[in-house]
Amino acid sequence: MNWDRLEGQWKQQRGKAVYHWGKMMNDELSAILGKYGELVGKLQEKYGIAKDEARHRVDEYKIIVEQLKQANSKLIKLHKALSKKRKSDKRQMKLKASSRKRK
Repeated sequence: MNWDRLEGQWKQQRGKAVYHWGKMMNDELSAILGKYGELVGKLQEKYGIAKDEARHRVDEYKIIVEQLKQANSKLIKLHKALSKKRKSDKRQMKLKASSRKRK
């Protein structure tokens, strides 16, 4: 995931950022609008860390967001497959029940 894409999805990602960086307020993250440089600067200010460390933390955050997206995608696929299986099982049970009634 490149940073431009994350910046474009900032409203959705902001909640994860609030959770990830407890000292950052939602309105501060709102004002940043996902801009990499501004986020790095705000982390430096809030946590009193060097610029390289702030960059490192932002890059780690980006990786975490991508991992969460991948995990969520897998969960959605599993949920769909399970729903499909349940529907199939229900149909089979109905067919069996109706065939028993005919006998």
